[in-house]
Amino acid sequence: MCCCNALMLQKTVPLDTSLTRLMKRIFICLILWLFSFAGIAQTDSLGRTLTLNNVSICSWNLKDFGKTKSSAELTFIANVIKSYDIVAIQEVVAKDPGGAKAVAALHDILNRMGSKWDYVLSDPTYSSSYKAERYAFLWKTSRVKKKGEAWLEKKYQLEIDREPYYATFTANGKEFTVVNFHAIRKDLQPETEIKFFK
Repeated sequence: MCCCNALMLQKTVPLDTSLTRLMKRIFICLILWLFSFAGIAQTDSLGRTLTLNNVSICSWNLKDFGKTKSSAELTFIANVIKSYDIVAIQEVVAKDPGGAKAVAALHDILNRMGSKWDYVLSDPTYSSSYKAERYAFLWKTSRVKKKGEAWLEKKYQLEIDREPYYATFTANGKEFTVVNFHAIRKDLQPETEIKFFK
């Protein structure tokens, strides 16, 4: 996953205070589940990289991802994720159009970096207004294709604070589904939500 790359960049790139806070929040309270045919998914010894026959997937909680993100922050984020084929983002602001605009701006920056990208944004989660958020998937169109519509899994609305967002992709002749999920904090026992994915 891009955690390793992002943390290395944090040490070598001078960051302003807001971006430092952003980097500290990378991958907090997130789970990425990859459902596919047996034997296709692989992880390294630390579980940091998911691949599907050389398709790379990054999952990133971009705390309060919306209109407060500066152009410099969006460019930094794009530089971190540009080497991945699929990116799952959590905490896209849902209370105003700023979250959708930030995803569109990130998509535009990625497209100007050389590869053609596409994206899809979820409806707001069913959570309370304080916890409601959107999810986003971005992907390189030359590497993977999205199949059908992405969806929020409504059957978990009552059991999980923020129901997961699913998207099915195809690559190398294989079909697989990626689950974008923002779990509750560790002190609230996220395993009480994760158990539903068994």
